[in-house]
This record gives sequence, structure tokens and C-alpha cells, in this order.
Amino acid sequence: MPDNDFPPTDLPASTPARGTDGRPWERETIEKLLFAQLREQQAARRWKIAFRFFWLLLAGAFVWLVYQAEATTGAPSTPHTAVIEVKGEIGDGADASAENVVGSLKSAFEDSGSRAVVLLINSPGGSPVQAGIINDEIHRLKALHNKKVYAVVEETCASAAYYIAAAADEIYVDKASLVGSIGVLMDGFGFTGLMEKLGVERRLMTAGENKALLDPFSPQDANQKAYIQAMLTEIHQQFIAVVKKGRGDRLKETPDTFSGLVWSGQQAVQLGLADGLGNLDYVAREVIKAEDIVDYTHRENVGLRLAKRFGASVGEGIFHAARAAGVQLR
Repeated sequence: MPDNDFPPTDLPASTPARGTDGRPWERETIEKLLFAQLREQQAARRWKIAFRFFWLLLAGAFVWLVYQAEATTGAPSTPHTAVIEVKGEIGDGADASAENVVGSLKSAFEDSGSRAVVLLINSPGGSPVQAGIINDEIHRLKALHNKKVYAVVEETCASAAYYIAAAADEIYVDKASLVGSIGVLMDGFGFTGLMEKLGVERRLMTAGENKALLDPFSPQDANQKAYIQAMLTEIHQQFIAVVKKGRGDRLKETPDTFSGLVWSGQQAVQLGLADGLGNLDYVAREVIKAEDIVDYTHRENVGLRLAKRFGASVGEGIFHAARAAGVQLR
């Protein structure tokens, strides 16, 4: 009998431990680690491919949007009525700016398929400078291309909007449209009384006696007021001359015609400020005799707008990431 109580074993003392499949456990562990690393590399490669595909898809969508926008701005060669919207405030940087409207006018006049141009107006007015530029360009393009321009008023055609409409060969309105307001204004506020009550002293230094013209915190000067009034009167006379030139003998002038009053569309027709009642479809069908309507209104390219927003977002992300990393962008 052996001297110890341990049972005998068939394995020699030097036999290594085996894994579940009978191989040494070290080899099995290394293989598992290698396979795990390989799977991670494959997953990373798939994500990389998917990410590249996403960017390729995004670029393709961008190109398609740009192409579609360019395709829609090009009018067909078949006979049609060209329409340009003049909506909202008329001013620099606005949708109805001289830059946008004039660009649209040029495209509409230059297309051989356009039989006439319609200005679809719904605006309370705005800058006389912007309106004057558009008015001048309408007269130039009409003479250059021998095409007529019609103004069609929706809700409102007032002040600078009517300044533009006056260049049209004919003006059509709805019976309830608001038309006119042939006048000029300049508004502001005065805070001198309020400042005195609050005990606030205005300290203003200028070089030039009229440099503080229209300063809301200074008392109104009689000479400066007269100067501004003379300037407004001059611009008003320019406006009146434009209306008389555009309307000619059709205008039935009264003492109130150029007073700044606004009239309904029905009254505007009676006063010779408009030629008749009708909407865009009516003018295209019955007056121009070209029922197909093509919109030439300048609108920001959807693709470019998305690109700008995307570029701004990426730039902001890079900026914040650089700041977080301690990098200064100068």
C-alpha cells in the first residue's frame, strides 16, 4: 500500500492543462483574442465603408438639388406667361430687393418663350431707392425686348410697391385690394421729455452743426426739420412724376391722388390707378393669351442653403473641438 492517501493519476506531472476542445488553454485563449480583434477590425471597416457611403449619398443629393434648382429656373421654350413675385417689404437684403427682382426680370425677358411678364405684387412698400431701380429696369427691358409688363395685385400694392407697378403697361387688382399710398414718410421717436423726468443728461459732441440730425435724444431743431421736410417733398415729387409717366391719360387726378391715401381695388380702377379687375390666371389666359405660367422669382437655391447650413455646423463643430483641445484659431 502506498504511504499517502492520494489516488493514483494516469497523467504525468508535466502534462499541460487542456481547453474545452482538447487543445492547450494558452493557444485557445490567443486564438479567441485574435478572432475578437479580427471581428473588431471588420466592424470598424464596415462602419468606415458605411460612413463613406453616407457622405457619397449626401454629395449626390446635393448635386441633385442644385441640378433640380437650375433646371426649374430655366423656362421652357414653349409660349408662356412669365411671373415674378414682389412680396413683402421692398428693401436691400429682402426677398423683394432690387437685386433679386431685377435678376428675375432679366431672365424672364431674355427667354424666347415668354410672351409677357407679370409682376405678382403683395407688398406694403419699402425703400424708394430699391423701387426706383426696379422701375427704371422695367422700362429699359421693355424697350430692349419689346415685351409688355403687367402688374397683378393681390392684397396690397402700396407706396414703393405702387412705385414699381407704375412701370407696368397695365395694372390689374382685386376689388378689395389696397392700392395707392403715394407719399413719402420718415418716422422716429423723441425721448427728451422722458430723459428730463428720469434725470438723464444727454452728452453729445459733434464736429459739424448738423451731424446730430434726427438724434432722438436731442430737441428737434426747426432748421433741420425744414431741411428734412424739403428732402421728403423732393422724393415725393419724384414718386408723382413716376406715377404720371406710367399712368398717363388714364390717371384721373384729384386733390387726394398724391396725398398718401390708400384705396380699394374697385376705387383704384375708377381713379385710373388700375386698369381692371383680374387675377394672375385671368391675365395669363385672357390678356396675354398664354395660359402656361412659369415662375421666374428669384429664390435661394435649396442645395446651396443646405450646404451653407451644413458648412456652418461643421465649422462650429471644428471650432468647439479645437477650443476643447486647447487650440486657438486666429
